[in-house]
Amino acid sequence: MLMFLRQTMSKKNHAGKPFYRLNSSLKMTAVLFFLFLHLNPLNADSFWDDFHWSFTSSLLHFAAGNSVDSDPAPILPSAGFSLALQFKDYLRLEVTEDIYFTNYEYNSALGYAMACNTENRSAFVMGFITGIQITAYLPIGRGGTAARFYAGPAADFRIVTLAAGLNHPADFTGDIETDPQLQTDAIHDYFWSRGRWFMPAAGAGIDFPITEKLLLGFDLRVWFPFYRLWADKDLPSIDGWRFGIGFRITPRKNS
Repeated sequence: MLMFLRQTMSKKNHAGKPFYRLNSSLKMTAVLFFLFLHLNPLNADSFWDDFHWSFTSSLLHFAAGNSVDSDPAPILPSAGFSLALQFKDYLRLEVTEDIYFTNYEYNSALGYAMACNTENRSAFVMGFITGIQITAYLPIGRGGTAARFYAGPAADFRIVTLAAGLNHPADFTGDIETDPQLQTDAIHDYFWSRGRWFMPAAGAGIDFPITEKLLLGFDLRVWFPFYRLWADKDLPSIDGWRFGIGFRITPRKNS
């Protein structure tokens, strides 16, 4: 492989210049490839043994300090999964996904999308909170119990649609205060502008063996509204923060 790369990178192009000077991304790809091989030798059995996956379920608390015609502190159930690659000693690279849904309305005076009760809804929102984090996995004793500590970037990718049942012609007044379609459009624009989807996360958890083949884990997590550094500065400081408590089921490795 090394010989092939050296020969390829030393070839001339039609202009007579070395190929590697025209395509520096090839060098970067090669560096990343050999770094990956260093961390994970290409042994099929050991490679797949380094992957760990879990089913997860959580209760998510969307903190809010504004209670004008809204639910100021919605608590939402979510379901998801995690997939982790153990790449060095007790360190893992983990991808997580949490799926939730709820109702929203738009406060035009504040320029703010608010989670709300069903009777005040304008939009139905389904969120996909995707995280990529470094996890420290620390065994406790020899029975399979372990602690986890993790942090990394996360994003909330939200699908925003007009809430069901709000399709009567009388609903569409052309006034954003009462028109659910105008509010839905404003909610969509609010979520996808000014980086409001970017929410780094941190958390901790612990896993216990419950059978020879399964681990039961518990997690506490927090998502930080990083965008509040430049957006929504007039809102209460608690707005945008999220907290989660949940559990996970993880198949145990044979070892």
